[in-house]
Amino acid sequence: QLQLVESGGDLVQPGGSLRLSCAASGFSLDYYAIGWFRQAAGREREGISCISNSDGNIYYADSVKGRFTISGDNAKNTVYLQMNSLKPEDTGVYYCATGAPVCTMAAGRPTGRGMDYWGKGTLVTVSS
Repeated sequence: QLQLVESGGDLVQPGGSLRLSCAASGFSLDYYAIGWFRQAAGREREGISCISNSDGNIYYADSVKGRFTISGDNAKNTVYLQMNSLKPEDTGVYYCATGAPVCTMAAGRPTGRGMDYWGKGTLVTVSS
């Protein structure tokens, strides 16, 4: 059964760091794009970062450039999102998704186009 499971969400103070994990089972991430998305309370889901394993491209939304880093471990079939210098506006539920062969961008953000498989999310709260 194809499954994505996010983990690593927590309560952290502004300026702190977290590393989120997205573990895949039932299929290999080697040939797909994997995106990270977040949804804050009362707001629409937005794309944060995306990595295309097929062509090696990596994308970030402007709001997280220089602070977040996406990476993958093919041996563990897992993708990570290292988040540094966290701000209160980074608070939200973070989801990973896959299914598209490459990342697609619109308005400077990764889109969910073709991302047919989603995890259930992990909550990140940035607050003092």
